[in-house]
Amino acid sequence: MAHRTLSLRAIFRSFPIGKVPDCYYDYIRGDITRDEFLAHPDVAEHARAADQEARNATLGETRPQDVDRWISEAIGDSDPWVLIGGPPCQAYSVVGRSRMRGKDPEAFEADKRHFLYKEYLRIIRRFGPAIFVMENVKGMLSSTHGGNRIFEQILSDLSSPGNGLEYEIRSVVVSGDSSTLNPNDFIIESELFGVPQMRHRVILLGIRCDLAHIKHDKLRVAPGGRISVLKALSGLPALRSRLSREPDSHDTWLTAVKEAPARLGGWKHDLAAQVRNEMERAARWAEGNRMHGGRFVHGLFPMDAAMPKALRDWYQDPRLGGVTLHETRRHMRSDIHRYLFASCFASQLVRSPKLSDFPPGLLPEHGNASSEDAPFKDRFRVQVGYHPATTVVSHIAKDGHYYIHPIPSQCRSLTVREAARLQTFPDNYFFEGNRTQQYTQVGNAVPPYLARQLARIVFRFLARSHAEG
Repeated sequence: MAHRTLSLRAIFRSFPIGKVPDCYYDYIRGDITRDEFLAHPDVAEHARAADQEARNATLGETRPQDVDRWISEAIGDSDPWVLIGGPPCQAYSVVGRSRMRGKDPEAFEADKRHFLYKEYLRIIRRFGPAIFVMENVKGMLSSTHGGNRIFEQILSDLSSPGNGLEYEIRSVVVSGDSSTLNPNDFIIESELFGVPQMRHRVILLGIRCDLAHIKHDKLRVAPGGRISVLKALSGLPALRSRLSREPDSHDTWLTAVKEAPARLGGWKHDLAAQVRNEMERAARWAEGNRMHGGRFVHGLFPMDAAMPKALRDWYQDPRLGGVTLHETRRHMRSDIHRYLFASCFASQLVRSPKLSDFPPGLLPEHGNASSEDAPFKDRFRVQVGYHPATTVVSHIAKDGHYYIHPIPSQCRSLTVREAARLQTFPDNYFFEGNRTQQYTQVGNAVPPYLARQLARIVFRFLARSHAEG
């Protein structure tokens, strides 16, 4: 489904800005099928070209001969050209490696995903791009294999990939190269650069040594400060959550919401009265939330004028006429109670509650939920409205507990479109597949708004190299 999504976007990008045909919007609104869209005379030729751009292949499994042929066809005799990629990160992420190593240490050490970057390295060695940009999780910096730090080996391999090639590995936030920089100098804190999310990732900029005398720009901290969750989600229509494991209607959902304050009994907290009042107030506001959304919600929904204009323009598309993929999940009644409590707690204390903050009547039923040793003490995490979001990861596809909406009266987790906003996908970016697959694609992405800034750095570098040549 990710491939279908990228193919669709390749078609969109093949048209000049403002010239995308109406049938694209008809499709993402759900007015025509994908087959009807692809067969439309306005896009049929562009769809064939997109098939040559977006390929469905698996790193480490697809034959290198096929990958090499695709690259050769794409770049022809071009030089300079740029290689961009991020080898899979499950073996590097802190959570991923903790889970895998805990289950089977031997299998973890043998996991081939430790070294999928070598497929990336093979392409560098074979084709010698002028520049490469490699992205991965921050956990790469502390990951070890066989007692050795993987990051040091990666830097060494990328600096001297073979075939007579040498690269200078640079940071896009700190001056210097891999011989003078510390590992943390390669970390990009996305919230500093206009992304409404505290997504911290490693970005390596590789410069071929014949171009290493040319300077590159660095990312500039966004003016106006960090973008909050509420600001990023502004303009998206309010929705109610839905009930699972029982019949759902606005009335039954509202009954579930109004039950929640009664479950604070026995809760000893200095702000217990304020949180209860907030919950009761939110339950009254909830009466007006009748819609649970859908594939497309028609209407005009203006965004917060305080959002920086560049980001606002990046999100918006006046031709869309509404919001795509803005539909709530179904939640158990007990989780709706917890979501209401957690969001009201966060509105009072400006932080998400830990399990130790929960009233006894709202704790999960597993035995150690209230103990000091309880795993995942923040398993019900509110995205606090006046701060950037926590990192949106693919786990959002499994449940919404880590992504509770900051407005209590909505009593729910984030929709696909809201998660996409936090990742800075434009509103006209459509994700194929079912909702679980859509969430996974959003969580696995690099924020496009950050990617564009990185692209500008590379473009300006190439412009300087061209001016010299």
